[in-house]
Amino acid sequence: MSLAQRNVPVPSLAALVLSVAGIVLASDVMLRRSPARGRPRLRGLTPPVLRDIPLAEQATVTAARRLNRAAGTLAASVFADSAVEHYRGSFKNKAMLTPLIISALSLATSAHGTADRRPLAHLARDATYALAAVTGLVGTGFHFYNIGKRTGGFSWQNLFYGAPLGAPFAILLSGLIGFCSERVRETSRWKVPTIFKLPAGRTMAAVIGAGLLGTTAEAGLLHFRGAFHNPLMLLPVTLPPVGALLMGSAAAGPPGRSLSFTRWFLRLLTVMGFAGSALHAYGISRAMGGWRNWSQNVIDGPPLPAPPSFAGLALAGLAALGLMDDHPDA
Repeated sequence: MSLAQRNVPVPSLAALVLSVAGIVLASDVMLRRSPARGRPRLRGLTPPVLRDIPLAEQATVTAARRLNRAAGTLAASVFADSAVEHYRGSFKNKAMLTPLIISALSLATSAHGTADRRPLAHLARDATYALAAVTGLVGTGFHFYNIGKRTGGFSWQNLFYGAPLGAPFAILLSGLIGFCSERVRETSRWKVPTIFKLPAGRTMAAVIGAGLLGTTAEAGLLHFRGAFHNPLMLLPVTLPPVGALLMGSAAAGPPGRSLSFTRWFLRLLTVMGFAGSALHAYGISRAMGGWRNWSQNVIDGPPLPAPPSFAGLALAGLAALGLMDDHPDA
């Protein structure tokens, strides 16, 4: 049964989307108030003291679970968005099924990691996340090839209406964030969390900052195509760059300083990401036929699943800040 047959008004859709955002933020607060939050910071503690900390309460496990959740949010956005976009392309190339399969696997893997309280990396999760990252890289190559072979090559027309160049990066980021979560999770209790021998919190902050800039570029291109006819279309091209600067500052700044403003700004980005889907639903309702013609307008209108990618990156940023809070040297 379609949305029109169910008489689902756009305000109800907006309320539903904002409720999801509230639930996600509430879970973020609950994770931050886990027993790990009540412990002293880990700098300077000796191994005997650390051995008294229960495994399930380790700050690294909490951070890893939050990174798993962020990776899952990105994977869910990719799954829904690629399903709509590749359906519009009639799955002309069978390889267009790949991001659906991989993002579904990544979503299930992230759910498993979010529920897992053990301080141990999981081989299957590692393999799935690595596969997701490779899929994002290969997908980017395919999209560049798709644009390049069109008449006119890399023209504005083809950039607007061809395969979106930045879309595959979302599954790449999902895999990268998930893979890094396993590196954080397996950190020994008496060591500083690292990723490829770099401080984990600062490394993730830098990655999230770069990801926010890349996602902003993709949103800016599509909103430029829409001539920014609604002033709210400026939000995803103005707020995320500020978040990227704040994450860059967190990555490069001295340890132990307050990052409360950055944390609250990332929460704002989380709400913006989910609220963007509600605004896109409103945009679909204003197309010819509105939701009565949903099968056409969902495909050709503003992409409903795309905005939550900002929320996924913001959630990963919150996880990085939490790790830096519990491990000032990370």
